[in-house]
Amino acid sequence: MCTCSSYRDLDLLNNLDFFNSVLNMSAVEVGQHFYWTIGAFKLHGQVFIVSWVVISILLLISFSGTKNLQRVPKGWQNFLEFILEFLQDIAKSQMGEHEYRPWVPYVSTLFLFILGCNWAGALIPWKLIVLPSGELSAPTNDINTTVALALLTSLAYFYAGLSKKGLGYFARYIEPTPILLPINILEDFTKPLSLSFRLFGNILADELVVSVLALLVPLIIPLPVMVLGVFASSIQALIFSTLSAAYIGEAMEGHE
Repeated sequence: MCTCSSYRDLDLLNNLDFFNSVLNMSAVEVGQHFYWTIGAFKLHGQVFIVSWVVISILLLISFSGTKNLQRVPKGWQNFLEFILEFLQDIAKSQMGEHEYRPWVPYVSTLFLFILGCNWAGALIPWKLIVLPSGELSAPTNDINTTVALALLTSLAYFYAGLSKKGLGYFARYIEPTPILLPINILEDFTKPLSLSFRLFGNILADELVVSVLALLVPLIIPLPVMVLGVFASSIQALIFSTLSAAYIGEAMEGHE
């Protein structure tokens, strides 16, 4: 017959096994990564490399379109003004006529960075560049990138609400009734989760489909899928920036 101490030891072992399994799950990764080790931290180097490439291209286009501004725009200036008007319309439609202007830079940066990252993964043949380990790909197919962008949006809409109402902003958690307090708090966790996993899942799925088709039918079939991937990547950038603008607009709603 087992003693009480034996049962306690068995219980302890089961708990240790559970925590070990949780830790192992947290170490699960998608794809192979090129790591940079800085002290005790390991960074996904391929994310930084491709992100810097995208940022450099965006800066180059911006400087090309604004270095010689003209009253009648043409060339890159005309293109950039079209993009700016498009992004202003997104912010205005979600935040309102009187609130949208300060947030145009944030919404525009989100859209352009995500679009650039998505297109970089869909159009540039990164696999031709051989790294010591892992491979280059779209930064948005790394969950760390999409979570970071989603958390930025969370901070943005908290800042927007607090700057308009102060601590009275938190009264929205008990409106229209205090019974909804747990649901309203949970909503603040589901928003960044929804934003990050939607973007990550769609970009990762697109790259996996193209990779599999490229292995099976190397020349013809992947091309239409790549074109579809470029379109889907654009839609995902639009959805992410539009939802971010909507969340910020919701946080400022009703505050005059």
